[in-house]
Amino acid sequence: MFGCGVKLLRINHVWLDLRRGYAMLTLSAVLPYMRPPTCTSNDTANCRPSSFQISFFYISLYLVAFAQGGDKPCSVAFGADQFDQNDPKECISRSSFFNWWYFCMAVGISVGVVVLSYVEDNVGWGLGFGISCLITVVSLTVFLAGSTRYRLYNPSGRSPFVRIGNSFVLLLRSWRAGYDPVEARCEVIEIKSVAMEESGCEDSTGRCIEEAKGVLQLLPIWTTCLIYGAVFAQISTFFNKQARTLDRSITSSLELPPAAIQSVGSLAILVFIPVYDQILVPFVRKFTKHPTGITMLQRIGIGMVISALTVVVSALVETKRLKVARDFDLVDQPNATIPMSWWWMVPQYLLIGIGDVFTIVGLQEFFYDQMPIHFRSLGLALYLSVIGIGSFISSILISLIDEVTSEDGDSWFSNNLNRAHLDYFYWLLAILSIVELVLFLYFAKGYVYKKKCL
Repeated sequence: MFGCGVKLLRINHVWLDLRRGYAMLTLSAVLPYMRPPTCTSNDTANCRPSSFQISFFYISLYLVAFAQGGDKPCSVAFGADQFDQNDPKECISRSSFFNWWYFCMAVGISVGVVVLSYVEDNVGWGLGFGISCLITVVSLTVFLAGSTRYRLYNPSGRSPFVRIGNSFVLLLRSWRAGYDPVEARCEVIEIKSVAMEESGCEDSTGRCIEEAKGVLQLLPIWTTCLIYGAVFAQISTFFNKQARTLDRSITSSLELPPAAIQSVGSLAILVFIPVYDQILVPFVRKFTKHPTGITMLQRIGIGMVISALTVVVSALVETKRLKVARDFDLVDQPNATIPMSWWWMVPQYLLIGIGDVFTIVGLQEFFYDQMPIHFRSLGLALYLSVIGIGSFISSILISLIDEVTSEDGDSWFSNNLNRAHLDYFYWLLAILSIVELVLFLYFAKGYVYKKKCL
């Protein structure tokens, strides 16, 4: 981590990129020469967009993705940096900050899923992208308005990647030479002042080695969270496909869009975070005497249990959906609406939302708090990589299973969801989640916290 001042500049730059990306998306949807021609015949060749239109659109998407990739780890780390780790009260407040940060994220997701999806489907994509661009501009303005009040720390003067590279080089050399630091664990190191933290590795070779070891000690925890990322990936994929087949009627004339059902998970987050932060934590603190009620790893572990329970419930609901499809002879009618209410999917969305409050927020706080102070943005990037790599793991599993099961013509992921077996896939994820939980508990039990915030 260069320091909060550098983070401030990074956030400014990525939000400007985000604004440009949404502005370009708005133009691609509004300007006639940016849109592909309207199809007036069966000749689809005449409906294809030009190379310029395709390039402009994808550059817009990649600009938004690039901006979000820089914004998420830096902005969370910058917010957490506003709390003094040497002040016990501010340490407790910092833990609460991660809860409310995710609460605000859930508010944004809810608005995007419910309001923007409705606008884009019923009014136009241009207006939807335009609203996103406007929100980004307003957010950046509000953020910059507080610039004079932020706590800014001086950067260490070196790139964190250079520093961590040097740390690992020293660690490798120490292993070859049989170097053994004199029990200089980070509990002792962290007693030093923040100014000492920012000074660099030059003051102690042992300090650099301990920093490298500190990063390596996080890898088993990171690895044993990847299946959680694979379960998380189902929210916007197979959960959504299931919802499309169900009866989504709210009234006789109003039907809930499939994507809007995801707002149930966001609603669970919005309700549970205040309960967790204001009721559960103070209550549990009376018994555990821990400032945050439970430790960060305990919080992550509870979320993993809920995640495993989520896919078990999802498997049972899918089994019920397939049975209803068979009972009403709808197996070979993939576009038919199954006479089964969308309310059946509410429990799995509620569970995944509550699980996120434990696991996602726990991962954010853990990787921020336990990373060496210069690498905290990298630590939050590690948390995000759990979700990203988990999505890749899900895709790989789907590809392999589809290749194996499609040989006999009975693929688990048939285009006709009524002939597919998503229930089998959910049971597989449940088994993998249990195995992951056992491994996580093994590594978590032996993990020694660095004494930053208790």
